Amino acid sequence: MPRSFDELVAEAVAAPVDGWEFSWLDGRATEQRPSWGYQRQLARRLSGVGAAVDLHTGGGEVLAGLEKLEQFGGFPPTMAATESWPPNAARATELLHPRGVVVVTVPDRPPLPFGNSAFDLVSSRHPLATWWDEIARVLRPGGRYFAQQIGPATMLELTEFFLGPMPRKGAQYEPEAVRADAVTAGMEIIDLRSERLRAEFFDVGAVIYFLRKVIWTVPDFSVDAHLDRLRQMHELIEAQGPFVAHATRVLVEARKP
Repeated sequence: MPRSFDELVAEAVAAPVDGWEFSWLDGRATEQRPSWGYQRQLARRLSGVGAAVDLHTGGGEVLAGLEKLEQFGGFPPTMAATESWPPNAARATELLHPRGVVVVTVPDRPPLPFGNSAFDLVSSRHPLATWWDEIARVLRPGGRYFAQQIGPATMLELTEFFLGPMPRKGAQYEPEAVRADAVTAGMEIIDLRSERLRAEFFDVGAVIYFLRKVIWTVPDFSVDAHLDRLRQMHELIEAQGPFVAHATRVLVEARKP
Protein backbone atom coordinates (compact mmCIF):
# COMPACT_ATOMS: atom_id res chain seq x y z
CA MET A 1 0.00 0.00 0.00
CA PRO A 2 1.47 3.40 -0.93
CA ARG A 3 2.67 5.46 1.98
CA SER A 4 1.26 8.89 2.63
CA PHE A 5 3.12 12.14 2.12
CA ASP A 6 3.42 12.65 5.88
CA GLU A 7 4.83 9.15 6.40
CA LEU A 8 7.45 9.60 3.68
CA VAL A 9 8.48 12.99 5.06
CA ALA A 10 8.79 11.75 8.63
CA GLU A 11 10.91 8.77 7.58
CA ALA A 12 13.27 10.89 5.48
CA VAL A 13 13.69 13.56 8.15
CA ALA A 14 14.59 10.91 10.75
CA ALA A 15 17.21 9.20 8.56
CA PRO A 16 20.86 9.89 9.51
CA VAL A 17 22.89 11.65 6.80
CA ASP A 18 26.43 11.30 8.19
CA GLY A 19 29.08 9.87 5.90
CA TRP A 20 29.06 9.70 2.12
CA GLU A 21 27.27 6.52 1.18
CA PHE A 22 23.71 6.33 -0.06
CA SER A 23 22.44 2.85 0.80
CA TRP A 24 19.33 4.40 2.40
CA LEU A 25 18.19 5.17 -1.15
CA ASP A 26 18.38 1.54 -2.34
CA GLY A 27 15.11 0.80 -4.11
CA ARG A 28 14.02 4.43 -3.79
CA ALA A 29 16.33 6.21 -6.21
CA THR A 30 18.83 5.34 -8.94
CA GLU A 31 21.70 7.17 -10.60
CA GLN A 32 23.83 6.13 -13.54
CA ARG A 33 27.54 5.78 -12.91
CA PRO A 34 30.21 7.34 -15.13
CA SER A 35 31.73 5.00 -17.67
CA TRP A 36 35.34 5.60 -16.60
CA GLY A 37 35.19 3.76 -13.23
CA TYR A 38 36.83 6.30 -10.94
CA GLN A 39 37.43 3.93 -8.04
CA ARG A 40 39.15 1.32 -10.21
CA GLN A 41 41.38 3.95 -11.80
CA LEU A 42 42.27 5.40 -8.41
CA ALA A 43 43.25 1.93 -7.17
CA ARG A 44 45.73 1.57 -10.03
CA ARG A 45 47.25 4.98 -9.44
CA LEU A 46 47.70 4.45 -5.70
CA SER A 47 49.61 1.23 -6.28
CA GLY A 48 52.49 3.04 -7.96
CA VAL A 49 53.23 5.91 -5.57
CA GLY A 50 55.02 6.42 -2.27
CA ALA A 51 52.85 9.17 -0.75
CA ALA A 52 49.27 10.23 -1.45
CA VAL A 53 46.45 12.29 0.03
CA ASP A 54 42.71 12.13 -0.61
CA LEU A 55 41.05 15.54 -0.24
CA HIS A 56 37.43 15.96 0.91
CA THR A 57 37.30 12.26 1.73
CA GLY A 58 33.81 12.41 3.26
CA GLY A 59 33.28 9.44 5.52
CA GLY A 60 36.19 7.58 3.92
CA GLU A 61 33.91 5.24 1.99
CA VAL A 62 35.70 5.59 -1.36
CA LEU A 63 39.13 4.76 0.04
CA ALA A 64 37.82 1.98 2.24
CA GLY A 65 35.98 0.47 -0.72
CA LEU A 66 39.20 0.09 -2.69
CA GLU A 67 39.98 -3.09 -0.75
CA LYS A 68 37.13 -4.83 -2.57
CA LEU A 69 38.85 -4.33 -5.92
CA GLU A 70 41.06 -7.12 -7.24
CA GLN A 71 43.59 -4.73 -8.77
CA PHE A 72 44.11 -2.84 -5.50
CA GLY A 73 47.61 -3.50 -4.24
CA GLY A 74 47.24 -1.62 -0.97
CA PHE A 75 47.78 1.94 0.15
CA PRO A 76 51.18 3.60 -0.34
CA PRO A 77 53.56 3.82 2.64
CA THR A 78 52.36 7.37 3.34
CA MET A 79 48.58 7.80 2.95
CA ALA A 80 46.54 10.69 4.32
CA ALA A 81 42.98 11.96 3.88
CA THR A 82 41.36 15.28 4.75
CA GLU A 83 37.80 16.17 5.74
CA SER A 84 36.24 19.37 7.05
CA TRP A 85 32.90 18.21 8.50
CA PRO A 86 33.50 16.70 11.97
CA PRO A 87 30.87 13.90 11.74
CA ASN A 88 32.38 12.74 8.44
CA ALA A 89 35.92 13.07 9.81
CA ALA A 90 34.99 10.84 12.74
CA ARG A 91 33.48 8.25 10.42
CA ALA A 92 36.51 8.39 8.11
CA THR A 93 38.83 7.92 11.09
CA GLU A 94 36.89 4.82 12.15
CA LEU A 95 37.02 3.36 8.64
CA LEU A 96 40.52 4.33 7.57
CA HIS A 97 42.80 4.30 10.63
CA PRO A 98 42.77 0.48 10.79
CA ARG A 99 43.91 0.53 7.17
CA GLY A 100 46.90 2.78 7.91
CA VAL A 101 45.39 6.02 6.58
CA VAL A 102 45.85 9.19 8.66
CA VAL A 103 42.70 11.34 8.64
CA VAL A 104 43.26 15.07 9.14
CA THR A 105 40.39 17.42 10.03
CA VAL A 106 40.89 20.67 8.12
CA PRO A 107 39.02 23.95 7.65
CA ASP A 108 36.83 24.15 4.55
CA ARG A 109 39.28 26.55 2.94
CA PRO A 110 43.00 26.61 2.05
CA PRO A 111 45.80 26.23 2.93
CA LEU A 112 46.30 22.50 3.28
CA PRO A 113 48.21 21.44 6.43
CA PHE A 114 51.06 19.80 4.50
CA GLY A 115 54.49 20.90 3.42
CA ASN A 116 55.61 21.66 -0.11
CA SER A 117 56.18 18.68 -2.43
CA ALA A 118 54.76 16.23 0.09
CA PHE A 119 52.85 13.88 -2.22
CA ASP A 120 53.12 11.95 -5.47
CA LEU A 121 49.35 11.81 -5.87
CA VAL A 122 46.47 14.02 -4.77
CA SER A 123 43.00 12.54 -5.28
CA SER A 124 39.48 13.72 -4.64
CA ARG A 125 35.96 12.54 -5.38
CA HIS A 126 33.27 15.21 -5.63
CA PRO A 127 35.08 18.17 -4.06
CA LEU A 128 32.98 21.33 -3.79
CA ALA A 129 36.03 23.43 -4.60
CA THR A 130 39.37 22.55 -6.20
CA TRP A 131 42.25 24.42 -4.59
CA TRP A 132 44.58 24.26 -7.58
CA ASP A 133 47.34 26.41 -6.10
CA GLU A 134 47.46 24.25 -2.98
CA ILE A 135 47.33 21.04 -5.00
CA ALA A 136 50.28 22.22 -7.09
CA ARG A 137 52.16 23.24 -3.94
CA VAL A 138 51.86 19.90 -2.12
CA LEU A 139 52.62 17.79 -5.21
CA ARG A 140 56.17 16.75 -5.97
CA PRO A 141 57.46 17.54 -9.48
CA GLY A 142 55.91 14.95 -11.77
CA GLY A 143 53.12 14.28 -9.25
CA ARG A 144 49.51 14.05 -10.34
CA TYR A 145 46.05 15.18 -9.34
CA PHE A 146 43.31 12.67 -10.11
CA ALA A 147 39.67 13.43 -9.35
CA GLN A 148 36.05 12.91 -10.24
CA GLN A 149 34.47 16.32 -9.81
CA ILE A 150 30.94 17.68 -9.85
CA GLY A 151 30.05 18.98 -13.30
CA PRO A 152 28.05 21.99 -14.46
CA ALA A 153 24.30 22.10 -13.86
CA THR A 154 24.35 18.86 -11.90
CA MET A 155 20.87 17.92 -10.66
CA LEU A 156 19.59 21.13 -12.22
CA GLU A 157 16.06 19.77 -12.47
CA LEU A 158 15.91 19.35 -8.69
CA THR A 159 17.40 22.76 -8.02
CA GLU A 160 15.02 24.54 -10.37
CA PHE A 161 11.97 22.68 -9.06
CA PHE A 162 12.52 24.35 -5.69
CA LEU A 163 14.33 27.59 -6.58
CA GLY A 164 13.22 28.49 -10.12
CA PRO A 165 15.35 28.99 -13.25
CA MET A 166 19.14 28.98 -12.74
CA PRO A 167 20.64 28.97 -16.24
CA ARG A 168 24.23 29.55 -15.07
CA LYS A 169 24.31 27.02 -12.24
CA GLY A 170 27.75 25.48 -11.87
CA ALA A 171 29.40 27.36 -14.75
CA GLN A 172 32.67 27.23 -12.77
CA TYR A 173 32.63 23.44 -13.15
CA GLU A 174 32.60 23.47 -16.96
CA PRO A 175 35.52 21.38 -18.25
CA GLU A 176 37.15 24.32 -19.96
CA ALA A 177 36.91 26.37 -16.76
CA VAL A 178 38.61 23.47 -14.96
CA ARG A 179 41.34 23.44 -17.60
CA ALA A 180 41.93 27.18 -17.30
CA ASP A 181 42.20 27.05 -13.50
CA ALA A 182 44.63 24.12 -13.63
CA VAL A 183 46.87 25.82 -16.19
CA THR A 184 46.86 29.05 -14.17
CA ALA A 185 48.19 27.07 -11.21
CA GLY A 186 51.00 25.66 -13.36
CA MET A 187 49.51 22.20 -13.92
CA GLU A 188 49.34 20.26 -17.19
CA ILE A 189 46.04 18.59 -18.08
CA ILE A 190 46.45 14.92 -19.04
CA ASP A 191 42.80 13.84 -19.17
CA LEU A 192 39.59 15.85 -19.00
CA ARG A 193 36.11 14.54 -19.85
CA SER A 194 32.54 14.83 -18.67
CA GLU A 195 29.31 12.82 -18.69
CA ARG A 196 25.64 13.55 -18.02
CA LEU A 197 23.95 10.79 -16.00
CA ARG A 198 20.27 10.02 -15.47
CA ALA A 199 18.90 9.91 -11.92
CA GLU A 200 15.40 8.88 -10.83
CA PHE A 201 13.63 9.46 -7.50
CA PHE A 202 10.73 7.10 -6.81
CA ASP A 203 9.22 8.90 -3.81
CA VAL A 204 9.43 12.29 -2.16
CA GLY A 205 11.22 10.80 0.85
CA ALA A 206 14.16 9.93 -1.41
CA VAL A 207 14.26 13.53 -2.61
CA ILE A 208 14.25 14.86 0.96
CA TYR A 209 17.05 12.53 2.01
CA PHE A 210 19.14 13.47 -1.01
CA LEU A 211 18.69 17.20 -0.42
CA ARG A 212 19.56 16.84 3.27
CA LYS A 213 22.77 15.02 2.35
CA VAL A 214 23.86 16.79 -0.86
CA ILE A 215 23.30 20.22 0.62
CA TRP A 216 24.53 22.30 -2.29
CA THR A 217 21.74 21.05 -4.59
CA VAL A 218 19.17 23.32 -2.90
CA PRO A 219 21.05 25.62 -0.51
CA ASP A 220 19.30 26.12 2.85
CA PHE A 221 16.86 23.34 2.10
CA SER A 222 14.46 22.35 4.85
CA VAL A 223 11.16 20.50 4.84
CA ASP A 224 9.36 23.36 6.58
CA ALA A 225 10.62 26.00 4.15
CA HIS A 226 9.77 23.92 1.06
CA LEU A 227 6.72 22.02 2.27
CA ASP A 228 4.38 23.21 -0.49
CA ARG A 229 6.77 22.25 -3.28
CA LEU A 230 7.50 18.91 -1.64
CA ARG A 231 3.79 18.16 -1.54
CA GLN A 232 3.54 19.10 -5.22
CA MET A 233 6.46 16.80 -6.01
CA HIS A 234 4.79 13.96 -4.11
CA GLU A 235 1.63 14.42 -6.14
CA LEU A 236 3.65 14.60 -9.36
CA ILE A 237 5.47 11.34 -8.62
CA GLU A 238 2.23 9.63 -7.61
CA ALA A 239 0.59 10.69 -10.88
CA GLN A 240 3.44 10.43 -13.41
CA GLY A 241 6.14 8.21 -11.96
CA PRO A 242 9.75 8.93 -10.89
CA PHE A 243 11.12 12.46 -10.80
CA VAL A 244 13.99 12.53 -13.30
CA ALA A 245 17.11 14.66 -12.93
CA HIS A 246 20.62 14.49 -14.37
CA ALA A 247 23.94 14.46 -12.54
CA THR A 248 27.05 15.69 -14.34
CA ARG A 249 30.56 14.49 -13.56
CA VAL A 250 33.99 15.60 -14.76
CA LEU A 251 37.04 13.35 -14.70
CA VAL A 252 40.27 15.30 -14.47
CA GLU A 253 43.89 14.22 -14.31
CA ALA A 254 46.62 16.82 -14.19
CA ARG A 255 50.40 16.68 -13.76
CA LYS A 256 52.79 19.03 -12.01
CA PRO A 257 55.72 19.63 -14.41
